[in-house]
This record gives sequence, C-alpha cells and structure tokens, in this order.
Amino acid sequence: MLLSGFSKKEIFRPECNPSFQSVHCIASLNDDVREALPYLNSVLGGTQFFMDPPQVMFHHQGKIIKVGAKEIAVNALRDAEEADRILEWLRNEINDAWEKRDSITPSYKGKTKPKLIEILKLLPRTNCRKCGLPTCMVFAAQVVEGGRGPEQCPELKDEDRQKLDGYLAGFEFD
Repeated sequence: MLLSGFSKKEIFRPECNPSFQSVHCIASLNDDVREALPYLNSVLGGTQFFMDPPQVMFHHQGKIIKVGAKEIAVNALRDAEEADRILEWLRNEINDAWEKRDSITPSYKGKTKPKLIEILKLLPRTNCRKCGLPTCMVFAAQVVEGGRGPEQCPELKDEDRQKLDGYLAGFEFD
C-alpha cells in the first residue's frame, strides 16, 4: 500500500465567491505518491500531467481533481461527506494503480483536446441561440469539453457537420 491515508482535510467555500453552494477540498497525504502519478494518469485518463511539481489533473463526475505528490484538491463538492467518498475512492485508485504498475504503461502526457478555434471555424458563427447558448463561442467551448456535439447546432450545414464529426473523431471525451 502506497497511500495509507490523509493527515489533514480542509473543506472551504471559494474565496472569490463565498456565495457558491459547492465547497472545495484540499487533503494532505500521509505518504508521497509522486511515483504512482504516471500510472494513475494512465488508468484514469488525466487531462493534464506535470513533472515539476509532479501532479495529474482529471475530470470525474463533474469535478476537477488534482493529485499531487503530497496533496489532493477537489472542486465542486456538495459537502464534506462527498469529499470523503471521493478521497477514499482516490486512495483506492492510487493504491491499485501502484500495485498493478508492472502491467500498466505509465503516461506522462494529458489527453489531447480538440482546439476551440478549429471547432469555431466550422460553426455558422451567427450566435443565433437556437442551441440554447448565447454564442457560438460558448457552444464551441462546450464541444471542447465533450458537453455538446455537432448534432446540437441547428444551424450547422451538413457538410460542416460531417467535417466537425471527422475532426472530433480523433479525440476522447469523458
């Protein structure tokens, strides 16, 4: 077992907007997990991976999670109980990836995402709002994150829809 647990857990509302309903959590780890991070990245499909300082970021159930050598940070939590569940899940994932590291190819890169500008070039750029969003730029940003697809743009011409489908086919979405 690489990670035995957490020495400290802080639950707080973001200082930039204390009226937010969600809370954030930062947990200090009892053990240094830096050597497990490339394996965890490979298993969980991190969106970003950094060598210095060592950390991996990924999305899970609508949350952004950062796992560093000695710390885990999670945003958009309902409460402390949800933080505890996610931290325990991560402890198990870290330990499992570490135990199975001989059969896992470590990954030192994050997932590649489609480029917003490439998506925007194929959209009609009329800001018609028929998709329910205020602008084509917002629509494109949601496509980048996997929250929208070409079929959800009512104004998109068939030719551009096919081009956009082809472009997006090379990417993985959560």
